[in-house]
Amino acid sequence: MENADVGGGVDRTSDRLLDTVVELLESGGYDAVQLREVARRARTSLTTIYKRYPTRDELILAAIERWMAENHSGIVKQSRDPGEPLHPAMMRVMGAIFEPWVQHPAMLLAYFRVRTAPGGETLALRGFDVVVPVGQAVLSDVDPAFVAELESILSSLVYGLVGRCREGHIEITDIIPTIDRTVFWLTTGYESSLRNGDPVPTRPE
Repeated sequence: MENADVGGGVDRTSDRLLDTVVELLESGGYDAVQLREVARRARTSLTTIYKRYPTRDELILAAIERWMAENHSGIVKQSRDPGEPLHPAMMRVMGAIFEPWVQHPAMLLAYFRVRTAPGGETLALRGFDVVVPVGQAVLSDVDPAFVAELESILSSLVYGLVGRCREGHIEITDIIPTIDRTVFWLTTGYESSLRNGDPVPTRPE
């Protein structure tokens, strides 16, 4: 969806700004986004940029948010067949979410960096709106306590893996296989408990 300007038309300037920021992020990473260079490439002025985005981080945030909306827009609602184990169903969801990031690793690293900036905490809420129903459909019949534990563990795991990737300790292609192994063992344990009639394990209070 294109941005409307004050006169009700299409705000081409904002489009150019956000496109330019994405180009800089992909080619040089977060630190490559310098406002003078953005203004030069977008053929506009620093004053114009500041009118729309008061800070550099807000500009980067807006660019990543739009990139996520565009690149996750193709995710379709996933379902789990009757009797299908959780692991393959969940990995279809994780694969759909992470495929754009793997193809554009600089955007993944920029996303996790901008989340620490003022206002960045809203990025996950807005940017992942499209994927929440996908995951919920797969986990609709799963114990809510286990879903909460799974979300907490996977969130910490992903942040840790991306941090190691940023530091050069692992490749971005190592992230999904590690998530795959973790999901396998967690869901296998949960499903084993159900088969055995055991209570679902919960963390101690």
